[in-house]
Amino acid sequence: MRVIAGSRKGHTLVAPSGLGTRPTSDRVRENVFNLVGPVDGARVLDLFAGSGALGIEALSRGASHATFVERDSDAVRALERNLDRLRLTGARVVRGDALSTLAREAAAGAKYDLVLVDPPYEMLTEILPRLVRHLPPLLAADGLLVVETDARVEPELPLPVRTSRRYGQTRVTLFEAADA
Repeated sequence: MRVIAGSRKGHTLVAPSGLGTRPTSDRVRENVFNLVGPVDGARVLDLFAGSGALGIEALSRGASHATFVERDSDAVRALERNLDRLRLTGARVVRGDALSTLAREAAAGAKYDLVLVDPPYEMLTEILPRLVRHLPPLLAADGLLVVETDARVEPELPLPVRTSRRYGQTRVTLFEAADA
């Protein structure tokens, strides 16, 4: 696994061992950022961050800030190791539950230009009601939401869909802020 583009292009990333996390492949990450477009100066929220590959890619491509949310200890260690090795600034790591953090961020009125959601695939149905409630208010006026799911699943949120694409066993759905 490596950083695809930007200031840290080509640098390798570590992932936690075992089956507890499923890192987004280089190919899928590259296509996500091709769909998203430029992220210069963006504020990014990476939920279910795992090794941090998606948020790190955003920082490498010019995002000004990324908040990474992950509860698995091994994944947090890998994420922190990746951030340290790449000497990326503007990163904040929140060790905890993504949905609780999401609710706190929404209640605090936080706004993000790009929100990346890559939960364990089997968890999507269970967490969707809370995503529906808390994600739309977090998006800045021209913000984007990227949801990664199993290829057979098309997530439904109360936001306009920009596009939905399949990459092997993965689906990437890009949503726009409601007032975009």
